[in-house]
Amino acid sequence: MFNIAALPVWSTLTPLIAWVLIGGLWSTNSASALFLVVLAAGMLGCVLAAVHHAEVIAHRVGEPYGTLLLAVAVTIVEVALIVSLMLTGGPSTTALARDTVFAAVMIILNGMMGLCMLMGGSRFGEQRFGLYGVSASLATLAAIAVLTLVLPNYTTTVPGPYYSVGQLAFIAVVSLVLYGTFVLVQTVRHRDYFLPKEANGDIEVHADPPSNRVALASLALLLACLAAVVLLAKSLAPSIEAAVAKAGAPLAVVGVIIAAVVLLPEGLAALRAARANRLQTSLNLALGSALASIGLTIPAVAMVSIATGWTLTLGLDTKSSVLLVLSLFVATLSLGTGRTTVLQGVVHLVIFAAYLFTTVVP
Repeated sequence: MFNIAALPVWSTLTPLIAWVLIGGLWSTNSASALFLVVLAAGMLGCVLAAVHHAEVIAHRVGEPYGTLLLAVAVTIVEVALIVSLMLTGGPSTTALARDTVFAAVMIILNGMMGLCMLMGGSRFGEQRFGLYGVSASLATLAAIAVLTLVLPNYTTTVPGPYYSVGQLAFIAVVSLVLYGTFVLVQTVRHRDYFLPKEANGDIEVHADPPSNRVALASLALLLACLAAVVLLAKSLAPSIEAAVAKAGAPLAVVGVIIAAVVLLPEGLAALRAARANRLQTSLNLALGSALASIGLTIPAVAMVSIATGWTLTLGLDTKSSVLLVLSLFVATLSLGTGRTTVLQGVVHLVIFAAYLFTTVVP
């Protein structure tokens, strides 16, 4: 059905090898150090293959559909992982969605964007992007983030950091409405706001697009890579938890590590775009991923909470709320002129470093 002859051999073999490793893990339940190293190598290989296939698809369908596809694909797999962990872990995992979403937002908004602006700025001096699309993304992200992660601390029907059943259902609908409207604006009504400007020296812009069969093959392999990354990360999670506990660090560090692994495909794709002087594509990936992470995860876990009767913990503590509001405020200032330099990248990376440091040393 698919023609994979035009794809590099390594990009087709890597997900196959990863799934063989997953099959071996399920059949043997091996936990030897060597096997864990092999699993980690297979996971990183799948990340690189996922980035390659995402770029093939993006080149075929054009922007912003390519970046949107990668963001939604990663988020759907992430949501599936969170929901499965909640169903197997029971009421003790009611804060898992909050911690994972917050970690993803901080990694994207400060780590991913900061690194892209720093690398792009150091190479090209100054990079430009479309202000209208980024402003629309930031406005939507600020609304969803505050409504889902901060407001629960201040409602009175049920003492925070929780929503009542009615409030939770309302917030789930609001999140879907905001994200759905954003996707409609990004892909249909105002698609030109999110289109990257052609960069000088970017040979990928001028390359012939792949055929439909190659693009479909890349889509299938992309989904296989993303699913393998999540399953391998889930398999490595107990070893990571043991290492974190042995080091005496808080368990919240585990959520940061898992979120970083899941976001690696988008992060690498965004970084490559920034180094090719296509910051608009990087910002589409970063902000679109953050929006998808909240806009799809919160409704999904809200449905699980309402169906099971578990109390879903959504409100952040004071420290995390301050960091979230600071990140949104600084991002608004950094992206408010339509151009960035290394300074904005350093500022975001410093905030990200503060987030990581206060996670390890609360």
